[in-house]
Amino acid sequence: MHFLDIGEVVARSGVPPSTLRYYEEIGLIRSVARHGLRRQFDHDVLMKLSLIAMGKAAGFSLPEISGMFGSDDRPDIPRDQLHARARELERQIIELRMLRDVIRHVADCPAPSHMECPSFRKLLKSATTTTASRSPKPPTTRARSARRR
Repeated sequence: MHFLDIGEVVARSGVPPSTLRYYEEIGLIRSVARHGLRRQFDHDVLMKLSLIAMGKAAGFSLPEISGMFGSDDRPDIPRDQLHARARELERQIIELRMLRDVIRHVADCPAPSHMECPSFRKLLKSATTTTASRSPKPPTTRARSARRR
């Protein structure tokens, strides 16, 4: 059986050798043999690398992606995770559209100064409130003192 040399995998996938070695180190992919010092891979590694790239592009972490492969190394992607990620992406799309609209408003605003524009000031206040609601709250004084002990 003909295996793919690490150089062939790099050429076909666009994934750098250092990344392939890292993926192998953390168990995402496996080399099946060596030819001298060069790793050899089964042809299926190309499909797996495509799935890894797609998962990363969708915002999944490498441990999450690793969990999407069954013990037989075949994709076993939990649909509930996909639905949850799709909802998160939808939320991000909404936020990005709002940000785009703010940037367009700032660029096109006729006010002499952006700070004189009531719409811009309202957007600033809204952005501060939104950011604050997503930020972790600082520890209380009591919690900080307890950590020092």
